[in-house]
Amino acid sequence: MMEGSDDDGVGGNQQTSEKVRRVIQYWLDKSTIHIIPRWMAFSFLLAIFFLRIYVVQGYFIVAYGLGIFLLNNFIAFLSPLEDPTDSGPGLPTTEKDGKEFRPFARRLPEFKFWLACSRGTCISILMTFFSVFDVPVFWPILLMYFGVLFFMTMKRQILHMYKHKYVPLSFGKAKYKDAGTEQGLFHGGMAGASNKGR
Repeated sequence: MMEGSDDDGVGGNQQTSEKVRRVIQYWLDKSTIHIIPRWMAFSFLLAIFFLRIYVVQGYFIVAYGLGIFLLNNFIAFLSPLEDPTDSGPGLPTTEKDGKEFRPFARRLPEFKFWLACSRGTCISILMTFFSVFDVPVFWPILLMYFGVLFFMTMKRQILHMYKHKYVPLSFGKAKYKDAGTEQGLFHGGMAGASNKGR
């Protein structure tokens, strides 16, 4: 009899966790198209984290770890899915191959980048409530080391972007001033072209 009640408890826990997972996934799916509010929520979480660090005057190693984590995700966000340096000696065989347009595909898509950063920040906020993570450290050294690491990593990434001629940041589809107006010799599209042949 006790085994049956244990199975019900385990089954109930699994059902509850499955329901929670589905609710979370539902809201994540709904938030996919809302880019600016998502990043504002992340900025709010990050502000809460730094406010907590400032008030407590501790957990600098957690802040350093979060900074490295965010930097790593940012580099993955800026990097192309297929790195041209990894493919080996693949010279273009024709002129067309060298000038062919290829859309920029990221190694880490924007939504996954946001989700990883938000999760990392939430975990870091939780870590500041446990004294085991408050390792005594001289924070100016960590800040200086992080600054040097950020500078060197971004310099390498910018040189990589310049060398392989790609721009990872785009602000949507280009909008043209005269879009939707017909101009030119024939004014009527194909009908004008057929009249010219007569």
